[in-house]
Amino acid sequence: MANIKVVLRKEVKTDGTSPLALRITKDRKSSYIYLDYSVQGKDWDAINQRVKKSHPNSTRLNNFLLKKLAEANDNSLALETQKSNVTAKAVSRSIKPKTKGSVFDQADLYLERLKEDGKFNRYSADKPRVKHLKEYLKNDVAFSDLTLPLLERFKASLKSVNKLSERSAVNHLVVIRSIFSQAIKEGVCDPKHYPFGKEKIKIKFPDSKKVGLNKDDVANIENAELSKEANHARNLWLISFYFAGMRISDVLRLRWSDVQDGRMYYAMGKNTKGGSLKVPDKAMQILKQYEADRAEDTDLIFPELHWVDLENRFEMERQIATRNHAIDNLLKIEVAKAAKITSPLTMHIARHTFGNISGDKIPIQMLQKLYRHSSITTTIGYQANFMHKDADEALEAVIGT
Repeated sequence: MANIKVVLRKEVKTDGTSPLALRITKDRKSSYIYLDYSVQGKDWDAINQRVKKSHPNSTRLNNFLLKKLAEANDNSLALETQKSNVTAKAVSRSIKPKTKGSVFDQADLYLERLKEDGKFNRYSADKPRVKHLKEYLKNDVAFSDLTLPLLERFKASLKSVNKLSERSAVNHLVVIRSIFSQAIKEGVCDPKHYPFGKEKIKIKFPDSKKVGLNKDDVANIENAELSKEANHARNLWLISFYFAGMRISDVLRLRWSDVQDGRMYYAMGKNTKGGSLKVPDKAMQILKQYEADRAEDTDLIFPELHWVDLENRFEMERQIATRNHAIDNLLKIEVAKAAKITSPLTMHIARHTFGNISGDKIPIQMLQKLYRHSSITTTIGYQANFMHKDADEALEAVIGT
């Protein structure tokens, strides 16, 4: 059965208070429901889950907390009686009242759930997309009003009025599709109004150009003379490259305990696929630069997340995004200049660079393993950007060299 407690969250508001929330824990995974009340840490009794008498409204607030805790336990028991396999997130959503069936209500719920799930990157990307939809519609509407012609006009407006690219416009439709799917699952939208699929709106992303650096560029980056901050950015880029284009979120979460017997063990955050890779000598030399500053209170190798609550996924992703932006600026301005790189240089380019240099040399099945792709189709599609040998030979066969 789910364990439900009233807790005081760690984040502190500008007035010095922290929010109260219900914490639902099931199978060692937790989900939170915020209760719209905040108190200072000195006024909270964590052991008894009560507001102390030092708070001016302690009696009324404690009665409110007891009521919410009882309601939550009743809902949790009812849900777990109906289903044998229930997650903390499912219990959380059963406790929360469902929003109304309008588009704006469901859009707000969609964003709220992204935040609850700790998906900062998607939340920050999709929030302005929801805003664009609301601005276009002007007034809240029912899902039956979001017809195929209306959505096509919305997409055209995004490109002509908002001056967005085709890919950005398509990303807006992806968000609307997710909101529709959520509303259908909640039972507040009839599936017949769903405007996506066969003979309706089809989501098709335009091909994107992926360009990586070559071996000489990588050598120039390795040998460039840099300041301390730029050297750190260079180190992160090279670690990403040396481990087959490891994503920045995974690089910053690497731990000393992940390095065992000359191998790096880690699970990719995007799809939780695990495994290990040999630590190249070049990568080991970089790791040794950080041994002297190894902090006693954390196992993390790199300093970006030392003071972040890693259990709070939303805040962790926010910090990663902030640091990624700063690191990319150092790469673009200082590292690229010192290494005489004229092509764009960002953390993500490390992944493209590994793909470009590997080209046709590595079997696609091995690349799937190195990239940690769940599907080999994804690997084939990605690596097609860098495999030019057959096409080049075919062209030369016709027109000559």
